[in-house]
Order: sequence, then C-alpha cells, then structure tokens
Amino acid sequence: MTEQQTEREIRQLETRRFEAVVRSDVGALNEILSDDLTYIHATGVHETKAEFIGKLKSGQLRYESLTPEDMHVRVYGTTGVVTGLARVKVQVKGEPLSFQLRFTDVYVKNGDHWQMVAWQATRLP
Repeated sequence: MTEQQTEREIRQLETRRFEAVVRSDVGALNEILSDDLTYIHATGVHETKAEFIGKLKSGQLRYESLTPEDMHVRVYGTTGVVTGLARVKVQVKGEPLSFQLRFTDVYVKNGDHWQMVAWQATRLP
C-alpha cells in the first residue's frame, strides 16, 4: 500500500470515528479505539477508552455534531498522526456547549488494521 493510500485509509477511519461519536456507536468505537487509549478532552479531562465510551453510553456526554476541518494525516511507518480543527456541539450532563477545537490524534497499525491510541484537544478562544 502506498503512503497516499494509507493516509486516505486513516482519514476515512477518522471520519468514521467522528460519526460514531455523534451516533454513540459503541460497536464502531470499540473497533476503532485501542484498549489502551489515552483520551484528553479540550477541558483537560483525561479518560480511558472505557470511561469515554461509558459516558457516551450513559448519555452523560452526548455529541450533537463533531465536524472536522482542515484535517491533515502524516504516516510514519506503522504510526499515523492526524491534526486538524473541529467544530463541536455537545451536551455534558445536559448542559449544551458549542466550540471549536484544535486536535491531534495518533493511530497505530495493529495487525492488519489501524486503531486510535491517543487524542488531545485544545479548545480555541
């Protein structure tokens, strides 16, 4: 597979992940997110995969939209780094929030498929 094909594959997976978060699609997220995920929200809150998915399942965290913009993918062997901007509409414990963030996340090739191992987001003013 060429580097361009790999970049395209990771970009598609990242788009699928954003869609799964909005739909609270636990099955897709279990497939895409690594069991040892480090997920750091724009608020600075750190969660594991289980904690993040648990909040989505309980409704404590509900994304109304998560729209990526200006997404870039760089591949380094079996590691892919994704950076970009995203517009977010979310409800946290019933409180609606709307903001833009800058993000970096990391995918690692695990056997024959890619999984996200890290997410770091910074809320923009």
